[in-house]
Amino acid sequence: MSKLVWDSTGERYYETGVKQGVLYPVDLSGKYSKGVAWNGLTAVTESPSGAEPNPLYADDIKYLNLTSAEEFGATIEAYTYPDEFAECDGSAEIADGVVIGQQKRKKFGLCYRTTLGNDVEGSDYGYKLHLIYGAMASPSEKGYATVNDSPEAITFSWEITTTPVSVPGFKPTASITIDSTKVDNNKLIALENILYGNETTEPKLPLPDEIISLMNEE
Repeated sequence: MSKLVWDSTGERYYETGVKQGVLYPVDLSGKYSKGVAWNGLTAVTESPSGAEPNPLYADDIKYLNLTSAEEFGATIEAYTYPDEFAECDGSAEIADGVVIGQQKRKKFGLCYRTTLGNDVEGSDYGYKLHLIYGAMASPSEKGYATVNDSPEAITFSWEITTTPVSVPGFKPTASITIDSTKVDNNKLIALENILYGNETTEPKLPLPDEIISLMNEE
């Protein structure tokens, strides 16, 4: 028997920040194309929905609860975005430097990183990789304002919905999280070489079955 202990040294964890965003547009064949760096990413707010109980009654009592399907959504905020995101945001270039809106929107995938910290190592404790699949951006506001004595850069914001992808042995998902403090370091490096690219390979977004295969390698 052992008594529970709270807030032990080294166990005061927190998560912060968002950085190293990568955009993976979906090409005409339905595959994720080469990843591009997303500079100026300021926030990603994950907003799952659904999974709500729907009670059924019989014999004057609650008979059972049926749960609705869960969906993954998010809001992306940034000071800027890659040129490749324009088509994901319903824009098309009709001539050099000339862009029109209200066009068909491309699906895309997204990868970003958050920092894990604790009371001993601070923000050097570790990090999480967040992967999003089958994302579709909704039209968003762009607020332009005059420059004044307290100038601010315009912040772009997009709400996204997702279409899950298949996961062998599990229900389909639109999001995967990888914790660097729990994953084998060599496998993590191999995954990051896929996500970010290296001297010999282009950056790409691996599907869940590829990640499962990589993480289960002996």
